[in-house]
Amino acid sequence: MDEHIVILVIALIVLLYGYISKGLSRLNISGPMVFTGLGLLLSPLGINVTQVEVDAEFVTVIVEIALVLVLFADAALLDLKLLRSSWLIPARLLFIGLPITVVAGTLAAQWIFPNEPLTSLILLALLLTPTDAALGKAVVSDPKVPKWVRSSINVESGLNDGIIFPMLLTVIALILSDTGNSQDQHWVVYVGQQIVFGAIVGAVVGYLGTKLLVWADSKNLAETSYQNLIPIALAILAFYLAETLSGNGFIAAFFAGLYAGNTYEKTRSHIEDFAESEGELFVLISFFVFGLAFVPITLAYVTWDVVLYSLLSLTVLRMIPVVISLTGSKLDLSTKLFIAWFGPRGIASILYVLIVVHEMGSMAGFETVYAVVTVTVLMSILTHGLSAQPLANRYARQHSEQPADNG
Repeated sequence: MDEHIVILVIALIVLLYGYISKGLSRLNISGPMVFTGLGLLLSPLGINVTQVEVDAEFVTVIVEIALVLVLFADAALLDLKLLRSSWLIPARLLFIGLPITVVAGTLAAQWIFPNEPLTSLILLALLLTPTDAALGKAVVSDPKVPKWVRSSINVESGLNDGIIFPMLLTVIALILSDTGNSQDQHWVVYVGQQIVFGAIVGAVVGYLGTKLLVWADSKNLAETSYQNLIPIALAILAFYLAETLSGNGFIAAFFAGLYAGNTYEKTRSHIEDFAESEGELFVLISFFVFGLAFVPITLAYVTWDVVLYSLLSLTVLRMIPVVISLTGSKLDLSTKLFIAWFGPRGIASILYVLIVVHEMGSMAGFETVYAVVTVTVLMSILTHGLSAQPLANRYARQHSEQPADNG
């Protein structure tokens, strides 16, 4: 792999997209659609400009930084005040809908892939449970859509990553234990240590780092332009410090963001500015790498069973659990279906599956799992990208801003 060619290509694509992004958005063509499509075009499936190994250090670094920044920003931008006043819908989605989705995804996988080990099928369900609000950006950023609906979708997307990740670690540890590659310590201890140490380190880094910024700002010591860099540094510091102290760096990044974004309003503002520019760049690069590196090596394992499961994952396996979780609320059916549909599979699934590849050491034995994730994400990029703005416009015409349902 020529990393310099990849970097040059990414720079050219960013330039091109920057020039025409507004025009493309009017055609309901999203950034993830463009970057994934160009990745496919330049991959061995297209004109074969360059090849990238999924487990290459270059890819791993991009993936880690992207996920760290996404988790940090998602947590920091959670509106806890709004969440306190309209907490019931996100709570239903996360604590009723999410577990049902995992169970339903596992049972459907057992039916479609009866020869696969149960742990692999649970892994598949977990990889496809987190949602990605970025693929429905037109929905969560459209002021015509009631704020509490946008917030509910955002909160679900921001928190389900953090809820799923410990479960993912548990299943990975179980699989490695079965293959004799696990840590010397028992997997329960390992997972508990990863979660607890990660959360503690992240909370401490986020809280102390932001308090230090408050002090520096009050003494007029920190230049405004450099204050935009401090949250980025806190996210990366939390990640690597937690990894050094036997915690999970991604969980640390999430908790660091949670404290940083809700400790000091100016920090939250800086993080929001970053998430809309540099943070989105890393996300788009991840979609490019997905199209360039991941899709070509998994395409050979795509079967009709893989396509069937992917279709079910994006529709009934997502939408029915959400509708069940919202049963008993005062929401009308169209609102339930609107929230249910906008559970795209994107950046979290891509990054988590690449982390799984890294942890497992190779793709051997999990080809079906990776093929399903590939097809599901590709379908989601296309269908949610094309439908986001039209459905947001249609929903907004039928529903004016109204108080959140907390009953």
